[in-house]
Amino acid sequence: MLTEEIKNISKEIKNQLISVRRKLHQHPELAFEEYNTSGLIADYLRKLGISVTAGVAKTGVVGIIEGSNPGKTVAIRADMDALPIMEENTHEYKSLIPDRMHACGHDVHTTCLLGAANILSRLKPKISGNIKLIFQPAEEGDGGALPMIEEGVLENPVVDVCIATHVWPEIPVGKILVKNGAIMASPDEFEIIIKGKGGHGAMPHNAIDPIVIGCQVVNALQTLVSRRIDPLNPAVISVCSFHSGSCFNVIPDFATIKGTARTLDPELRKKVPQMIEEITAGIVHSMGGEYEFSFHYLFPPTMNDPAITSLLAESASKIIGKENVLWGDVPSMSGEDFAYFAEKKPSTFFRLGCGNKEKGIIHPIHSSKFDADEDCIVIGAAVMAQFAVDYLMNNT
Repeated sequence: MLTEEIKNISKEIKNQLISVRRKLHQHPELAFEEYNTSGLIADYLRKLGISVTAGVAKTGVVGIIEGSNPGKTVAIRADMDALPIMEENTHEYKSLIPDRMHACGHDVHTTCLLGAANILSRLKPKISGNIKLIFQPAEEGDGGALPMIEEGVLENPVVDVCIATHVWPEIPVGKILVKNGAIMASPDEFEIIIKGKGGHGAMPHNAIDPIVIGCQVVNALQTLVSRRIDPLNPAVISVCSFHSGSCFNVIPDFATIKGTARTLDPELRKKVPQMIEEITAGIVHSMGGEYEFSFHYLFPPTMNDPAITSLLAESASKIIGKENVLWGDVPSMSGEDFAYFAEKKPSTFFRLGCGNKEKGIIHPIHSSKFDADEDCIVIGAAVMAQFAVDYLMNNT
């Protein structure tokens, strides 16, 4: 039975995968700078006899496992990049690079996919179809998913379904979470530059104070979600940066406000920029100022296909037991550029439990103290491999 083989191989390679993860964790690289990471990945795949294409979207790597007979193609994606954070952990495998850290667990995602590649490469004679292994750069920031898709990562062979995972410290190790429909939001960005008229702090009547105007704008934006958007349609508008002036007695000319706008509904997403600008224009002009407004659409919401999600849940149940497969009922308002894969192909994105209170692994992603219980690595690898096998067997 293939499930038993998958479990046995997972146990056999566990220590090897932990070693790989720790090496990646010690040498984090930022978006589109993952040269050493992609080199390690390519070498690992080639040693397994897997065909490799490197340099996709600058630093991305794609591996292809071809089964013994023709069939469908499953794509499994992992992100590789780190964050510009100084790690505060003290474990022996902490980051060796100042102000660089795998604080979002992408080192774990990469290692899970390498583990799945190891498992599936051994099962090639029993597989009909293909598995495409996508190691993606730059999930943080503007994202590397779309550039990879534009360079043809979903073609040759044509991908039929996609899956991906993300470690989640709020979920105990040994469990995963799946969800139908929207699981992550669109993490769009906006910037407002308020133009006033500078002057002496002792004579504010001769100036147009962009700080006072900006404060009114920030306060008014809090009413956008609470008063202009249906409370049953989730949205977040957060001002996360407000910069103006540099002196204690000078009213500045400008104030710059930056923030994030997050939605799950594509139609609401289109309306939010107009709402933000309407509020800004009304306040700024009424107080004698001018403004510049820009809105940057990042990734769309991440939408899980119900049929693929159900199959993923069934596959995971074979590995960790049905009781350890949790079904989520609410999405996260964080964002994921896997959304671009999900727009193109039936897909599912699941959360991989990595928390362990007894080991002190309790800190959230993007924290300088984030870590993952490494037992989650073989679980992620085995679940991915089991899904690939099940999908290809059911769609020959």
